[in-house]
Amino acid sequence: MSSKNLLFVVGARPNFIKIAPLCIELGKRGGMPFQIVHTGQHYDQLMSDVFFEELNIPEPDFKLEVGSGSHGKQTGDMMAKLEGLCQEHAFSCIVVIGDVNSTLAAALVGAKLNIPVAHVESGLRSFNRSMPEEINRIATDHVSDVLFVPTQLAMANLRNEGLQARSHFSGDVMYDMILHGLELAHKHSSILEQFQLSPKAYYLATLHRPYNVDAPEQLKAIMSGLSSLDAPVLLSAHPRLQKNLAQFGIAVGKNVQLTQPFGYLDFVVLEKNARKVITDSGGVQKEAFFVQTPCVTLRPETEWVETIETGANLLVPDRTAEAILKAAYQETAPRYEESPYGDGNASKIIIDILQSKYYS
Repeated sequence: MSSKNLLFVVGARPNFIKIAPLCIELGKRGGMPFQIVHTGQHYDQLMSDVFFEELNIPEPDFKLEVGSGSHGKQTGDMMAKLEGLCQEHAFSCIVVIGDVNSTLAAALVGAKLNIPVAHVESGLRSFNRSMPEEINRIATDHVSDVLFVPTQLAMANLRNEGLQARSHFSGDVMYDMILHGLELAHKHSSILEQFQLSPKAYYLATLHRPYNVDAPEQLKAIMSGLSSLDAPVLLSAHPRLQKNLAQFGIAVGKNVQLTQPFGYLDFVVLEKNARKVITDSGGVQKEAFFVQTPCVTLRPETEWVETIETGANLLVPDRTAEAILKAAYQETAPRYEESPYGDGNASKIIIDILQSKYYS
């Protein structure tokens, strides 16, 4: 096997979306071998396999099938398996993406084995260390050799942490993907017809963060707010959310329709046509910005500060039913034209730099 061989490490829904435009760019060039390892952090078909199928991502070369567990156990299991994989094969660089446990595990393994690590989506900070993702981001940035940065604010964060020399402003690969995904979605998705939805006549919601879905009273308050909205709510329900609603005995209003997680193309169409998106997901906030749909974020902070500064996103720190309704009904005037996430060429910039460093 060539030692000039990139290893992309993915494990969770956001990774699959972000790797797709990089694979597309590599496919255009040829002669740049790469392999993909799927850690199995997300293993449900609707949270994993469907994205490979829809987005034409090459089938993973390696599947670790780590599965669920506590943060420590899951990360440790991934590290053990990734270490064995990297000792068995020759990789010129490990490419990690985002802020999930798979990202941190692979970055630590690469650093310990002296394999260069490149981190796509570096520099994001919520400044809330109670979030596991925040710890993952900080640790990954500090052990990585090359940092690909989606925004100028993230560049400033890395300068403040002494990491400027490793940092490259690339723009956001998710913006690349949304441009490609919208073209595919127009051709292949009929999700509005399936759910009999009219554009701008429904809300789209997602919930998955532990402080929103694992605390019975908090989850009850959120569901009360969603159930009181003035239009249908399509709630894409993470498996843990569905389990907790049943376990806590929390009822939902007739206007709230719980669904299985959607594939990427259907979800992009739903985001674009929603009246507003209501979420606690970092990636969904940004996707809403890209498709120019106002967003309400059920969190006290966000990594994507630009969505707040441009008026496209409202934070709801208290997450009471009343606060959710107030934010959902608030008129906004988003400034989408400011384009803080680059020009849609992030993948080209990233692959150019990887090519110069690890294929020359």
